[in-house]
Amino acid sequence: MQVSFSEIFKMILETLGMTFISCGLAYLLGLPMGILLNVTSKKGIMPCKWLNTILSLIINILRSIPCLIIVVLLMQTVRGVFGRATGEWYTIIIPLLVTSFGFVSRMVEQSLAEVDNGKIEAIESLGATKFQIITKVLLPETRASLISGLAVTLVSILGYTSFAYNIGAGGLIAGIWTFYSKNTGDYLSEPFFWIMIIIVILIVQGIQELGLLISKKIDKRRIL
Repeated sequence: MQVSFSEIFKMILETLGMTFISCGLAYLLGLPMGILLNVTSKKGIMPCKWLNTILSLIINILRSIPCLIIVVLLMQTVRGVFGRATGEWYTIIIPLLVTSFGFVSRMVEQSLAEVDNGKIEAIESLGATKFQIITKVLLPETRASLISGLAVTLVSILGYTSFAYNIGAGGLIAGIWTFYSKNTGDYLSEPFFWIMIIIVILIVQGIQELGLLISKKIDKRRIL
């Protein structure tokens, strides 16, 4: 099996599409959920034990289900949304969204928990509403942590794209496995095999370094 540069470029686009779209959707749902988990906790600004318990249970259940099982469980849902459950890169987006949703929610909750209670009490004493506390204190104070968490989430989802192989959804990691399965005797001596691996490494390193750079810049602005 030989792979052309045009095919590798297609795999790169598929991988980036899977990763960034599913991550964006996970944050669209996970950010509000994480905020809700934080504010309804025992030390939150709106304690509500029963609601926090229910939400935590939902998140814990989602996080305990392996990605491949989620892919299988959601095949009918994916087919209903896209008209097909396999064979295209976008068919893995919903399973990746569900897999990463719980992780994002917990990460946001933990980031918000790092905010100094003194700052919350100070703005409360000025008559700030709960919404203002969230938007003026909690989120601004945790921007650096949230950006770092975003980078970690992107890398994690990129790893999860390996399950795209199971449904023929494409992508670099699935491409690497396909290349191996069709060249088991001499795959280590094939340049394209190593090119695909190097590209995956470069994408991961790029995400991590960019996240770290932005996070540090935000931290410096807070100090200044």
